[in-house]
Amino acid sequence: MELNASVRRIGNDIVAAYLVVTPEGVTVIDAGLAGHWHELLAELTSMGRTLDDVKGVVLTHGDSDHVGFAERLRRDHGVPVYVHASDAGRAKGGPKPANTKQSMRLGPLLGFMAYALRKGGMRTAWLTEVVEVHDGETLDLPGAPQIIGLPGHSEGSIAVYVPVADAVFVGDGLTTRHVLTGKKGPQPAPFTDEPDRAITSLRGIVGTGAKWVLPGHGAPWSSGVEAAVVAVETAARAAK
Repeated sequence: MELNASVRRIGNDIVAAYLVVTPEGVTVIDAGLAGHWHELLAELTSMGRTLDDVKGVVLTHGDSDHVGFAERLRRDHGVPVYVHASDAGRAKGGPKPANTKQSMRLGPLLGFMAYALRKGGMRTAWLTEVVEVHDGETLDLPGAPQIIGLPGHSEGSIAVYVPVADAVFVGDGLTTRHVLTGKKGPQPAPFTDEPDRAITSLRGIVGTGAKWVLPGHGAPWSSGVEAAVVAVETAARAAK
């Protein structure tokens, strides 16, 4: 799916990954599930690009439905994978905190599980090597992605701001489709380690002024970052 001249999405509203496309090459933001590999190849082909054009993968955090095909790109094609230092262990398959009880509905839950299984969610290849990044860095990759710390969902969660795309990629910093309830619109993401901290952290992306807010789960949001953050804050208050 082409969102604008600089951004493509693979996957769907259940689990998504993104390609930042520039004349210098392609930066992958999150790597979805292992089975999204075939969609990556198809999307590159549709643009007249190849795997040689992929210069790096930036992970918003280290959960399995974002690590996906990253190790395959690193191992087989020499593509470096960037992750925040605080999530490096998580991206390598290390332990994660137990989340509190989640609200859910059976239909959306089963839909998420079925999609994850179909796309290889049970055969994640965890990373063996990563390039650690920190809040405030600008990476030497196509689109010059800027790292914004977004702790809460995980300790090392980040947002990735790409000015040329007028987009901020937020991973599970927020969601626009709750995978466990099916509820749509900007809201807190499930399976979050520190929910209150995650909401507070979102204020860090408002200064980007980005038009596009692109989550790992849910439809792309094109009504501006300020409106998205306000909607999440409102949803969080209503849930208490």
